[in-house]
Amino acid sequence: MQDESSEAPPRFERGYSAEQSPVGSMARVVIGAIVVTGLYFARPVLEPIALAMLLALLLAPAVRWLHLRGIGRAAAVFATVLFAFIVIAGFAAAVGDEVITFARNLPQYEDNIATKIRSLHGVVPGAGILDRATQVFHDLGSQFEGSVGSSTPSAAAPGERPPVPVEIRQNEPALLQLLRNVIGPMLLPVAEAGLVLVFVIMILLKREDLRDRLLRLAGARDLHRTTAAMNEAAERVSNYLLAQLAVGLCYGLPVGIGLAVIGIPNAPLWGLLGVVMRFVPYIGGPLTAILPCALAIAVDPGWGLFFWTVLLFAAAEAVTANLIEPWIYGRTTGLSSTAVVVAATFWTWLWGPVGLLLATPLTVCLVVLGRYLPPLHFLDILLGNRPGLSPQESFYQRLLARDPEEATEQAEEFAREKSIEAFFDEVAIPALILAQTDSDRGVLAGNRRAVIAEGFAAILDNLAEDGLVEPEESNGEGPPIACLAARNELDLAAAWLLQHLLRLRGHRAVVFSPDALSTFNLDRLPLRGAAIVCLSLISTNSAARARYVVRRIRRRARRARLIIGFWGQDQADFPAAEAIVATAADHVVTSLAAALAEIEAALAELSPAAERLTRQSA
Repeated sequence: MQDESSEAPPRFERGYSAEQSPVGSMARVVIGAIVVTGLYFARPVLEPIALAMLLALLLAPAVRWLHLRGIGRAAAVFATVLFAFIVIAGFAAAVGDEVITFARNLPQYEDNIATKIRSLHGVVPGAGILDRATQVFHDLGSQFEGSVGSSTPSAAAPGERPPVPVEIRQNEPALLQLLRNVIGPMLLPVAEAGLVLVFVIMILLKREDLRDRLLRLAGARDLHRTTAAMNEAAERVSNYLLAQLAVGLCYGLPVGIGLAVIGIPNAPLWGLLGVVMRFVPYIGGPLTAILPCALAIAVDPGWGLFFWTVLLFAAAEAVTANLIEPWIYGRTTGLSSTAVVVAATFWTWLWGPVGLLLATPLTVCLVVLGRYLPPLHFLDILLGNRPGLSPQESFYQRLLARDPEEATEQAEEFAREKSIEAFFDEVAIPALILAQTDSDRGVLAGNRRAVIAEGFAAILDNLAEDGLVEPEESNGEGPPIACLAARNELDLAAAWLLQHLLRLRGHRAVVFSPDALSTFNLDRLPLRGAAIVCLSLISTNSAARARYVVRRIRRRARRARLIIGFWGQDQADFPAAEAIVATAADHVVTSLAAALAEIEAALAELSPAAERLTRQSA
């Protein structure tokens, strides 16, 4: 099962989703609204199940470890669940005790707060207003307590007896009053905790049976894909929970120890709170810091304790948020940082605090479903951490948007990781193929092809300024290497790429536009001194035109090596030998790297004498 979960999901080809009709899009919106409504109203039932599944994933490794040590399945499950709930109950009891202690000691901090407010006079603008507002609220509270405590009847006229207040009391048995006021509010969380406990035990005991039933329900005809999806979802959520627990401990323990050293009361409470709140994406750390900072203001008459507390939380948050959490959210969950915030907002609105706790695991499951189920592929695009566009699609989009500066930044970033040659072959040429495909479909007009070519020219100029390509040099000698664009502006852009790569290697090359290959201009091309002629073709259906152009070039450069570049073709599937026979060329290549290799091999075969004869014949 581990091997299946590690397999890559099926790739979706460009243009996979056909244009959806308005009726189909509206139906999907209606279905989505019905699903969200069902999740909202089914919250009392779904919340315990979701929490139980989350805890089951967290406890499954411990059950498996005990089972491998010879303990029976049922005993391992009960032992693990019992230990987990003892830890949870102990944690809740500790938190409750710390909260009670904090509430009991709170009145003694009033003088410190008043002293601190008075120290702000003349230092912070508005401090006097804060002091007066505090005094007003204090006076109002005293008057309210006095009026409630005295509760004397209104004064009667002289000589009259004051009216006797009448109170209507309803006799209620003390047991019923206790049940209604104390035990009643506790029944709902206790009952939900009991349901979660039962569900966790059942899920861990019947794990394989539940898995088989879900497989049958999800898609028995495609067990491979369904199994891979379930394995990947379970693995991602389990890894996320364990890693997030480790992150919480790495955050909460230093915070608790640091607060104890600083002198903040109830430091263990805030450390434990930090461990728990780290499960809340992004806002958990800042929420943990609110109460300790407020307590630091209350405990110390000065400001030193407050500043040390803020510094401690800032350091812990900086290390956790910038070094640990990006790795957790990016690699463990497969979610983008924006998706984590959106998911937390959505699930909190839908299910409240429980939804906030379950937001990331539930969203992980949705993203995995989107990777494996074509109808839900939009979830992977919107929420996943994979780029929305491939590098070649992004580069093509920037050219269409007439943004050569951003395209240049992409080229420079790619070149720093690999090389500029790799960028031309792996990104630039595939982008030109996308443009040619749109041109063949009739959605990219000639003026838009010219925009693409102008963008490539601007990018190459920018790269020349940065030293990644060689600037054009003026030279009156005949070109030893001629690069001809066979059909349109996209072929011309590819020829420019080859020209600049040749200049990086120290070779002289000249590019001729598609107009130079017209019937009127072809005989005027200065090709008699060319040692190598390379024909640039982005279009894949131009074999006839290539054969026609090659025949005419042969009459102008009989001694030249003629290479045709069918850029972007799959080298394994491309019939190079057949293409050579069909076009009568010396070599056929499918990448700029292969063209460089062929050109340099051909130049190496030319002796100095042969090169001089070639120049004289020009």
